[in-house]
Amino acid sequence: MYFISSMLGAMPKAAGASPKAGATLSLPGAQHAVVRQASGEQAAGYIRRLIFDGELQQGMRLPQDQVAKALGVSRIPIREAIVALESEGWVTTRLHRGAFINAFDEETIRDHYELYGLVYGLAARRAVRRGDPEMITRLGELARQVVATDAPAEIQRVALAFHGTVVAGAMSALVPGPFFELVPEAIASEQSGLPAVARAAKRGDGDRAAKEYAKMLGQQAEMVVDLFRRRNLIARSA
Repeated sequence: MYFISSMLGAMPKAAGASPKAGATLSLPGAQHAVVRQASGEQAAGYIRRLIFDGELQQGMRLPQDQVAKALGVSRIPIREAIVALESEGWVTTRLHRGAFINAFDEETIRDHYELYGLVYGLAARRAVRRGDPEMITRLGELARQVVATDAPAEIQRVALAFHGTVVAGAMSALVPGPFFELVPEAIASEQSGLPAVARAAKRGDGDRAAKEYAKMLGQQAEMVVDLFRRRNLIARSA
């Protein structure tokens, strides 16, 4: 759901951008993690954050040597990171030229959230149909908890528990990722959306539960589109 976290996790495929002549960059060091040798996953997370924070912009060539130096690693984990980032749509590798930063398009973001809305709506409908009293009670408890706090970390914990409870109730294996620290305005959407799903579940109204999920995630999709615009991550018009 909250792909920004691993968008600092994983993103859907993005639109490509034309490479630009790269200027010398002064990259920040990794502040939030100690990167171990051959840790491609941590290197990928660092590069995602550079892109998201505007240090690396669409069309720029990824400065592999500078990234490796900033992290204190060899180029091996950087190459591993590039493979992962290309599969997620963050970069495009051009033969003999290196990896270049991609742009995202608005419809890709909206489609991502629409898909999750449909999937979680389906999960909610199936979970409500099963009518497990313990699940219904748990959803109500979690809905009250999400309303009672504005702390991003706690919202993240409770939201994941709520969605996980719905998924478990539907016997599905889909689990979302968090993003409340990066999109704090989505907290209000979660605080109104989750209780609405819980109320529908309590009434045994699976269709309403599905609609409330879709509504909540549709709102969050627009928040992410707006955030990407402000971060200059949306593909430029030709």
